[in-house]
Amino acid sequence: MKRLLRFALITLAAVALALGFWLGARAQVPMAGATPSPQRRALFGDLHTHTIYSLDAYMGFIQNDPNDAYEFAQGQPKPVPGGTTQRRVPLDFAAVTDHAEFLGEMGVALDPTNPLYTDPVATAIRNEEQSQENSAQVFVDVVQATNRSNQPSALGSTPEAQQARKTVWQKIQRAAEDNYKPGKFTTFHAFEWSSAPGGANLHRNVIFRDAVVPEVPFSALDSTEPEQLWRTLAQYEQEGSTLLAIPHNGNASANQMFMPQQFNGKAIDPTWAELRARYEPLFEIMQIKGASETLPAYAPEDEFADFELFPASERTRGRYGYIREALKNGLRHQQSLGTNPFKYGLIGATDNHNGVAGDTEEDDYIGSHGFADAKPELRLFSEIPGWEDLPYLNPGALTGVWAEDNTREAIFDAFKRRETFATSGTRAQVRVFAGWDFPKNLHRQRHGVAQAYAQGVPMGGDLPPDSQGRAPRLAIWAMKDPDSANLDRVQVVKGWTHHGLTYERIYDVAWAGDRSPHPETGRVGPIGSTVDPLKATYTNHIGSADLSTVWEDPDFDPTMRAFYYVRALEIPTPRYSTRDAASLGIRPNPVSAVEIQERVWSSPIWYTPSPEQLQRGDRNALTVAKLQQAGAQALTTTDITRLVTGQTLRITNRTTGTQFLGFYQPDGTWFLGESAHYAPLHSGELESVAPTRYSVADNQLRFNLKDGSDFNATLYRQGDRLWAARSDEIGYVNYELEVL
Repeated sequence: MKRLLRFALITLAAVALALGFWLGARAQVPMAGATPSPQRRALFGDLHTHTIYSLDAYMGFIQNDPNDAYEFAQGQPKPVPGGTTQRRVPLDFAAVTDHAEFLGEMGVALDPTNPLYTDPVATAIRNEEQSQENSAQVFVDVVQATNRSNQPSALGSTPEAQQARKTVWQKIQRAAEDNYKPGKFTTFHAFEWSSAPGGANLHRNVIFRDAVVPEVPFSALDSTEPEQLWRTLAQYEQEGSTLLAIPHNGNASANQMFMPQQFNGKAIDPTWAELRARYEPLFEIMQIKGASETLPAYAPEDEFADFELFPASERTRGRYGYIREALKNGLRHQQSLGTNPFKYGLIGATDNHNGVAGDTEEDDYIGSHGFADAKPELRLFSEIPGWEDLPYLNPGALTGVWAEDNTREAIFDAFKRRETFATSGTRAQVRVFAGWDFPKNLHRQRHGVAQAYAQGVPMGGDLPPDSQGRAPRLAIWAMKDPDSANLDRVQVVKGWTHHGLTYERIYDVAWAGDRSPHPETGRVGPIGSTVDPLKATYTNHIGSADLSTVWEDPDFDPTMRAFYYVRALEIPTPRYSTRDAASLGIRPNPVSAVEIQERVWSSPIWYTPSPEQLQRGDRNALTVAKLQQAGAQALTTTDITRLVTGQTLRITNRTTGTQFLGFYQPDGTWFLGESAHYAPLHSGELESVAPTRYSVADNQLRFNLKDGSDFNATLYRQGDRLWAARSDEIGYVNYELEVL
């Protein structure tokens, strides 16, 4: 009896705490024109959806136009090739982002009054016999050929198609206006710029704050360079638009999404950094083609880094495709350029190609790419021809924002200040603030959110330096989706830079159950699993409905730039593919995870030291400037070639003490020997373990690391000592070389 009473009291306390957070964070939805909530509330939406006006979507035999996409987001059922689908809970906002490319071709093919309606290409696009082989051929003839040449197709180049392009864009705009219901449901004018040079995904979704939009959207056929997109957005801005661009699928960018140079190979500079930061405040961390947070190879201490990974082929892999690496590199770019070009808030989206915005529910998922994945057996074992194996896809993600009201203005302003979060498809919530004076029990106080706004900064913001050198405190609240699984834990992901090197660490800060953190690592063990893989079921008798805490950084150094973001994980649940297998009465496909832990990511909060703190932190750093003042000389291409060819070099990181041996062969290959058990160059960076090419050019030694990043270094000789300064470590000299 006592045990039951104790359980009831604990449950009542948890419900009271959850209700307090819910009332403070999610006020009643105001009617249009009502006074906005001063504390902001959580709204959910999808900013990445394709309809019949996207050629690749239409070829999947879908029927839904932009109006259908918005109606689905509001809770109406819609047909898709796999049947009929409907969201249990309507979204608060959505954007149709049809590809800017091929709008003209689609306009011609779908308009019987167009003079070119019977053109062979238009006829092939309509594919009235619904032949999969014909769809594949259209893709080759129109999409791939056009992408290779960066020129409109023969049909798309005609005046009739150019006029049809304008007409289709107007129809997309009309659907956004017709479905905008301020205070209840918000739509955004939007399009996708789909640059894919050499197959590298550099796509961006362009979102407008209001209805001031260009006559036609800028497409990759106009330019494949992101820099030109930003300049075009600046032009739109001068013409009255308020807008932003959201990159996505860095995991498929062939190591180019966050590379430390311009698209044309030129060095980045302050102007470039300012332009990118101005127009790209957000990054889509997850969608149907996987998560772009990190990879296990880059984050070996992150046991949850293997979530919904897109296959890392040689074409797509590389550090410059993942947001956690970009966030770290952005800190040192800020030091060298004055602006952080990778200062991204986080969102999630679907990239659904069935014309149904926000169709993310794992237990009722019937595909996202038309006929290609319309059946369980296709999703389990098939592929989209010429593209990717379907078992690696997922239903997609959602965007969460903290906004005063459900209007374009309020939600867009939340985008701009990065007060956003991403979920892997559920409606879980996370809220984070950073400050210097938070009481340790702030998360339990009735008006804790209001106090956090008053005394700190919300996610997406900048924490100003503290003259007392105290460690920052993060006030964190996380709440489960009422229709999904309980929460397992809340983690803080920290990244920082020191002397041009980058680091990361993950902290478990709140968790369900009576688990205890490891005395040495501080990490909490697995919560366990209730998943039955054959029945594709789970129970919610483990985990918590909500988790909250005030966490203080135990490793804080006030002289180092840093960022913090929060990741909250649900307990294990069956993956949609496990549910598909159960529906067929078979075991799950072993290439897919049987169970997953859905999650929610907050946008980061950034900390920048004061100039005095930065100067104090650099007192003991070895820099190129200090080396040159001491008389060191940079080696030329000839000097470096003579030094390394046919030699074995030991390269030691002076900051971390780690080292490796490089054997430089006369034929231009090199490989690593055993030294310190293949210790990394510095935290999180893996060295190459197989023979590969090296080169000496432009007075630098160059070779690729296993993760796809480059070790480009200028070498210096100072008496009998050799030093190396990597080009991406902004003037610091972190390596000493010895010829063995």
